[in-house]
Amino acid sequence: MTEQSVDRHLQRLKTPRAAAVAGVLFALIFGTVLVLIRLALPDGAEHGTQWADGHADMIRWATILMPFAGITFLWFIGVVRDGFGVLEDKFFSSVFLGSGLLFLAMMFAAAAVGKGLAAGKRAGDDAPSAELAAFGQTMVTTLSNTYALRMAAVFMMSLATIWLKTRLMPTWLVVASYVASVSVLIASDVSLWITLVFPIWVLVVSLTILSRRSEGPPPDRS
Repeated sequence: MTEQSVDRHLQRLKTPRAAAVAGVLFALIFGTVLVLIRLALPDGAEHGTQWADGHADMIRWATILMPFAGITFLWFIGVVRDGFGVLEDKFFSSVFLGSGLLFLAMMFAAAAVGKGLAAGKRAGDDAPSAELAAFGQTMVTTLSNTYALRMAAVFMMSLATIWLKTRLMPTWLVVASYVASVSVLIASDVSLWITLVFPIWVLVVSLTILSRRSEGPPPDRS
């Protein structure tokens, strides 16, 4: 069989346009997860109070939603990387992929800790001890705020740099990405509400991608 006949039977995999909706879904689901965690673990609250008045149910729902947020985030990464095409930079793409996967892994770890503590509450009549509650709350907030969201900041910054070098996205979005990344990088420990910047940013990026794809393919850069 000749090379030409083989090529006729091969088709290049193309990213479906509907995949760009994954970013919108991630923004909505992950934003909900952050709000639930913030309401269940308010600033200044005594350790152990997060298991009263339905707060444990908020943590439980956050852990249920987190896997779906992770699935949609992986699709979002794929859609964004597909947009690089032949202009992909190996260095910044490595940082982009690595920070995105680290963000996702640490959010899964934080959700697993919260799930374990919530399961312990359901297994017994009493709330976890103050020491265990303090440990669980510190683990959840440290993994999600201090580490995961800072990886999200690196994710935004590296992606903004790729867009700046390739001009694949409008300048206003590049500037907004840098501002959002710095805000999350510096202020993620100040308040969990600041971390909502990340899902909002993903929502804006996804809507921009969807609007551009609806306008048709970009001009050939070759």
